[in-house]
Amino acid sequence: MTRGAPVRVLLVDDHSVMRAGFRTILESAGGIEVVGEAATGVEAVAAASALHPDVICMDVQMPDMDGIAATRKILADPDAGAAIVVVTTFDRDDYLFEALSSGASGFLLKNAGPEELVSAVRVAAAGDALLAPEVTRRVIERFARADADAAAPAHGTGAVGASPAHGTGAVGASPAHGTQASGASPGPARAAPAEPAPAPEAELLTEREAEVLRLLAQALSNAEIAARLYIGEATVKTHVSNVLLKLGVRDRVAAVVYAHRHGLA
Repeated sequence: MTRGAPVRVLLVDDHSVMRAGFRTILESAGGIEVVGEAATGVEAVAAASALHPDVICMDVQMPDMDGIAATRKILADPDAGAAIVVVTTFDRDDYLFEALSSGASGFLLKNAGPEELVSAVRVAAAGDALLAPEVTRRVIERFARADADAAAPAHGTGAVGASPAHGTGAVGASPAHGTQASGASPGPARAAPAEPAPAPEAELLTEREAEVLRLLAQALSNAEIAARLYIGEATVKTHVSNVLLKLGVRDRVAAVVYAHRHGLA
């Protein structure tokens, strides 16, 4: 996106009234231009290729191809420069985790206020991930449960090895699967809460980078981190990039999970 140019947005939703409402909200905010609309996932893929938007507001349930599949297909293109914000009516964990695992930069419910939609577009355009604190907590809890299952003794079910990003429900299972004999001592069946795992990668972080990581773990945007630390957003972006590189994680969400797993939040 060219500095000073409006944020170019593609709206994807199978309801024309919803698209019209989003267009009105975004274009009245200033600095945002809706460059196209699509009513299906197939249309979204074509429009993204033709229009090269900065941000795509993507519905989930649509004809032909759902929004998750469309997100995956769009971002599989190495030339794709769009950030995708999934906007849905349904507050479902499977949608949330599938969206994030597909590379979406944010997850927003359609009952969010107009200012939240505008903020979501601007945050995504700036290269930030949009995760509300409550959504971040759900992501952390999901990954934490996956860690607990992976650390538990194998019970031969194979479920604990499932990826946490696909909403299968396996990762939410308790590590105790009731396989012990009824006469066994109940003591080992319920393990004490684990201490945070060692974080050798975190030792590579500078004091400022560690501070940025703690603020990332609070689901703050780059702008909010900049305001909190009295530094510029460009400096925050540099720190965030360094944090991701040193921790060996893919994105901000993974950095948040890392921080909470290792007691760095």
